[in-house]
Amino acid sequence: MKYQPVIGLEIHVQLLTDSKIFCGCSTKFGAEPNSQTCPVCLGLPGALPVFNEKVAEFAIKAGLATNCTISPRSIFARKNYFYPDLPKGYQISQFEEPICLKGWLDIQVDGGLKRIGITRIHMEEDAGKLVHGDISGLEDGSGVDLNRACTPLLEIVSEPDLRSADEAIAYLKKIHQIVTWLGICDGNMEEGSFRCDANVSVMPAGSQTFGTRAEIKNVNSFKFVKQAIEHEIERQIDLIEDGGTVVQETRLFDPNSGKTRSMRGKEEAHDYRYFPDPDLVPLVIDDAWVQRVRSELPELPEQKIMRFTDEYGIPAYDAEVLTASRPLAEYYEECVTLNGNGKAVSNWVMGELTRALNDSGASIDKCPVTPRLLAELLKLIDSGTISGKIAKTVFDEMWRSGKEPGKIVEEQGLIQVSDSGAIEAIIDEILAREAEQVAEYRSGKEKLFGFFVGQVMKASKGKANPALVNELLLKKLNE
Repeated sequence: MKYQPVIGLEIHVQLLTDSKIFCGCSTKFGAEPNSQTCPVCLGLPGALPVFNEKVAEFAIKAGLATNCTISPRSIFARKNYFYPDLPKGYQISQFEEPICLKGWLDIQVDGGLKRIGITRIHMEEDAGKLVHGDISGLEDGSGVDLNRACTPLLEIVSEPDLRSADEAIAYLKKIHQIVTWLGICDGNMEEGSFRCDANVSVMPAGSQTFGTRAEIKNVNSFKFVKQAIEHEIERQIDLIEDGGTVVQETRLFDPNSGKTRSMRGKEEAHDYRYFPDPDLVPLVIDDAWVQRVRSELPELPEQKIMRFTDEYGIPAYDAEVLTASRPLAEYYEECVTLNGNGKAVSNWVMGELTRALNDSGASIDKCPVTPRLLAELLKLIDSGTISGKIAKTVFDEMWRSGKEPGKIVEEQGLIQVSDSGAIEAIIDEILAREAEQVAEYRSGKEKLFGFFVGQVMKASKGKANPALVNELLLKKLNE
């Protein structure tokens, strides 16, 4: 490539606190517009902010999980700008002294690991939002909903260490996994709980001097982030190749066209006229607080992957899939505890269970087949009571009815046939009927063996013990 992209992400994480960062209003999503507001989040004269300690707790968790240093002292600042959905005319954020500094995460790149630096994590309040369209009978009107104003956010700012859209998505997904795993964010990108700004520039290959960056604002899906970055890289290269100059600006991504468009000139820090908020004292975090939060952290995905491979003997790929979310990992581990066969459980969770979840649109915590039921089903396979094929039929009925697997097997007469005499009788009938194929097999066409197995299983309605079928068939065909 003649040009090297340089990408940094500013990820906005909406926190799962019950109340807002500086007042007691609810943070519940989907309420009637402007119904969850008070003088504080409306920015009315004389109203004073009171800090929600839970926000700091969540910030410390995020910082520890991303290898950051937790600042013993951090301060809130006023970030001044004017926009219709910012009622105070400024946003309370952090600037010179944020709560978390200098972290990092490793991402998978081309089969290896690449370390991405995290400049800072700071706390701030969200703005409200503009609602466009037919509002209150006004065609093409616009309204302001301030329910979201003062909702607590963490902004996670990466170093400009990302060099492609794929790397950016890998990093973004890693942050998404961590904040949802910690339970500090629901990660719902459609509702705006997790969104990011992407800073993109290009420089000549081999150069150490970054080009002028453009910021793509508020993109809220992995797919759109990738498309936006790829288009912006292409746009900047084309502009430079045509003799133009990239200007520092804020751009928006249009999902319909797959292109970015200019929104406004990009501000620098001094444009916001940051200064310490006089209504909020510095936040002091002692070591005891940090250590308490550290002790309460759950086992993180990377730690769980290593333990799953070591303790349960499953491949790294399986472990990565099973730790995609904390509820899925907990489901798997509970099932293994009850059944004992880590690989068999892995196969079923990644196979039939995931298929059923995807088909139904259900989440793992709403799964009708509990870990206990799945473990019982696998025990029926291990004991030879049913075959793996019949087990899939039983699983589907368990999903539909929630019944115990043993009861389903009994009611539907699905017990596996392991009587060698009964199976031999079926085989003899098949071989007599398919004499021509038997002759071809014995003349060297050994691939026909699968045909005979299929015929026996069909005749037994899937109940014949597959291992015994293979053994007896091989013996009779080779007589």
